[in-house]
Amino acid sequence: MTVTGAEASAHAAAAAVVTAGFAAADHPLAAAGERLRLLLADEAERLGRPAPDVAWLGDADALASAASYAPASGASHGLADRARATVHLAADAVLVGPWGGDGTAEGTACGVCLAMRRQRLRGSAERDALETGRGTTAAAAWPLPTAGLATAVLAVHEAVTGEAPPADGLTGGDRRLRRVTRIDLATWHTVTVPLLPEALCPVCREADEQAAAPEPGLALLPRPRPAHAYRLRTPEAYALPATALANPVCGALGAGTRTDLTSPTTAPVAGAVLLRTSGGLNEMTWSGKTGSFRRSRHLGLLEGLERYASTRRQSLAPPLVASYDSLGDAALDPRDCGVYAPETYAAEQRLQPFDPARPIPWVPGWSLRDQRPVLVARRSAYYFEGSAGDDFVDECSNGCATGSCLEEAVLFGLLEVVERDAFLLSWYGGASLTGIDLHDGAPAAVRGMLDRAELLGYRLHVLDTRADLPIPSVAAVAVRRDGGPGHLSFAAAAALDPAAAVESALAETLTYLPGLAGRVSARTDELEAMAEDFTLVRRQDDHPALFGLPRMAAHAATYLTPSATVPLASLGADRGQGQRAPEGPLDLREDVRRCCDAIAAAGHDVIVVDQTSHEQRALGLRTVRVIAPGLLPMDFGWSRQRALRLPRLRAARRADPDRPLRLVPHPFS
Repeated sequence: MTVTGAEASAHAAAAAVVTAGFAAADHPLAAAGERLRLLLADEAERLGRPAPDVAWLGDADALASAASYAPASGASHGLADRARATVHLAADAVLVGPWGGDGTAEGTACGVCLAMRRQRLRGSAERDALETGRGTTAAAAWPLPTAGLATAVLAVHEAVTGEAPPADGLTGGDRRLRRVTRIDLATWHTVTVPLLPEALCPVCREADEQAAAPEPGLALLPRPRPAHAYRLRTPEAYALPATALANPVCGALGAGTRTDLTSPTTAPVAGAVLLRTSGGLNEMTWSGKTGSFRRSRHLGLLEGLERYASTRRQSLAPPLVASYDSLGDAALDPRDCGVYAPETYAAEQRLQPFDPARPIPWVPGWSLRDQRPVLVARRSAYYFEGSAGDDFVDECSNGCATGSCLEEAVLFGLLEVVERDAFLLSWYGGASLTGIDLHDGAPAAVRGMLDRAELLGYRLHVLDTRADLPIPSVAAVAVRRDGGPGHLSFAAAAALDPAAAVESALAETLTYLPGLAGRVSARTDELEAMAEDFTLVRRQDDHPALFGLPRMAAHAATYLTPSATVPLASLGADRGQGQRAPEGPLDLREDVRRCCDAIAAAGHDVIVVDQTSHEQRALGLRTVRVIAPGLLPMDFGWSRQRALRLPRLRAARRADPDRPLRLVPHPFS
């Protein structure tokens, strides 16, 4: 755009006036934002319209608490001003909105919600500058907005906030939400996306949290279910705000989705967003992997919502801060869930042993065995949230699950805890395993998966990994027939329906096979070094990649040569009795009770932390973390294997207790 001499003089004068009101440390974007506000006010006055409120994005940490929101340009631009603004100037765009919405709680969002969601989509360099206190520095003089831009912004603002806003083609849960229209400063291209209210917005959510009374306990209700079905709703039955969850302007779960059109085994859809932890920015990934792209997208978004709720506590109410010693029996001792070896704490500066005298944050949980409240260390409940004082363990998604109701979420959280415990017992325990005959009575879905694996040059095995818990648990392993790279791939599952456990484990294994050989070949030297020195296994993706080396098959002999083979139907029988366990009432509450009774009989409590976020509750979803202290937790990194230090590993050895432990990193992904 050509700028005339008169305009240039006006810009210089405006810049001088604006700059005079700012301290030297103020971001130059503020001057550009103030210039746009003045231009919009002049244009609106000329047209006889009210001028929109203006804010700017990128000069301060929008994810900080309300107390840290200092006025950006004197007393007139604080938190409340940002909340009501409907024009937001960023480095690369002007965002008009939020506008529209159906007026319900889910259909409202403010400018602070927009600022917070947008910041989570920024790159790691920009986020570190804003969020760690280092600040940003302008590379050159900031270009001030022109009168032409102000005219365009005001025209868009008038169109979207008028009596007849433009149609945007949104469907499903997106239709209820407020919108944001982005005007690109380089091309003037516009795009409109929906905006989810932000659960941690200090303006929108504070009143809701203060009005909400905490539940006195975790009451499980009767939930009748169909035969052989443990989900009460299909993924497609939820009116998910898919566009609001994944869009490049303000997506709650990331800037978009990745669809893998080349996968020969499944139709994967995935996404990711950066979340800040005590160790820095970490990528939170989510995906759906089914035979349908549409279903995979639904499942992926549901998984993303689950991880969004499980990684960080979505509440403005502060947690209780106290020492374990001061809480006594009211709290779960984090050491009961396992801790690292002393040498791990000595080697990793960020980690520190649990100190029962040190005050740390706690969140409420509920013991299903004892029917009483139990406080749980926040570090143990939310796996991306922590502080320097409670870095005694790096948790992962052990026991996190989502359902259409509390009972469904708890059941699937329990099954995941059982699945991982069973797999680790079978792996580190080193005992012989029983194979499952996949051709004797297997459903058509299983036979189809066997055929797809054969096309890729793999054969599939399923092993019974049950130990002392009478819940069907299996491990699946894919073996490359020609012995090349990408040799082994493992997965596991537990389910009350044996066929469902087998199908789930096989389906997960299949998702890893495409490209496995290439991923292993690209890291051959690094993986060979890990095979010689297990301490080099440090990240989650190191574990499965290591077993892509053909030489590692020697450590997995019990999975490749089972001691016996039995039909699939035997998985539903109690060990040693040959009789199928009675199903009892078709009710999720009863299913939860039977699982809890089995875990309690093995000597362990079952504690539930309700992690449900505001966004999930609005969709009819519940998310929980299920903790069974003493069962073996899944960890990643050879130096961080809590399972090797827990009494259960030796107490629950299935057979041949004199067999040595398999002291080899597990292959679980």
